[in-house]
Amino acid sequence: MADRERLRALLVERSVRLGDFALRSGARSPYYIDARRTTMSAEGQFLVGKLGWALLCERTSNVSHIGGLTIGADPVAYAIAHRSWHEGRPVDAFSVRKRAKDHGMGQRIEGGLPGHARCVVVEDSMTTGKSALEAVTAVRTHGATVVAVLTIVDREEGAAALMAHECVPILSLFTGRDLLSAAMGSGVVDPASR
Repeated sequence: MADRERLRALLVERSVRLGDFALRSGARSPYYIDARRTTMSAEGQFLVGKLGWALLCERTSNVSHIGGLTIGADPVAYAIAHRSWHEGRPVDAFSVRKRAKDHGMGQRIEGGLPGHARCVVVEDSMTTGKSALEAVTAVRTHGATVVAVLTIVDREEGAAALMAHECVPILSLFTGRDLLSAAMGSGVVDPASR
């Protein structure tokens, strides 16, 4: 099985759930994707690193850093940074806190992100794009440049329009429809559980 198909199967097996779910946006959805169940697994880390790195290389250039809003972005960013080292083109990772620390150096962005960095902001799963926008804004406020947003799953529910308004392209490995279709046809997720 090819890496992309295996990651799709892993996401369906570990991360996709059917039912009635409230999303962070407040909207209701007949499915939920808890991507961390995949991105924090050993196999998921390997596949996300490999496929995310390939997508990054295909669609961007001169990227120096990758990261996003903690905690969903962390395993994705770390997997891709790890892969970049093995490929001989190191891209360092960073994490954006929900708010700046109230002690120490009071940082909101962890990982030594320099102001001149060219960054890709990552998300494990995007719906409206508001979390990604929060990270984009924090990185820009820090002085760095955001060249793209990379997500494992784009649910295609407004994120593209929001990022287009910010002049930031979205790079995605899968859409919510891809995974929902795969889940419904796999037998792994019971369609009756909707």
